[in-house]
Amino acid sequence: MIKLEVTDVGNSIGIILPEEVLARLKVRRGDFLLFTEAPDGFRITPYDPEFEREMKLARKVMHERRDALRELAKR
Repeated sequence: MIKLEVTDVGNSIGIILPEEVLARLKVRRGDFLLFTEAPDGFRITPYDPEFEREMKLARKVMHERRDALRELAKR
């Protein structure tokens, strides 16, 4: 278990994530984390299901239009 301290950050409050936590989450300054409620408490994760859904759709379009994209890349 890792203990986090709640501290003042300007006019707000925040938590400081130790290097170990940042490394395990694979995040760095400027990245976003999602804070969600779970049956056993709360979850902090860099995984964004909406982004994943959008990327899946983008991959599908890129696959279907790969010839057009290839031609555009030549220009």
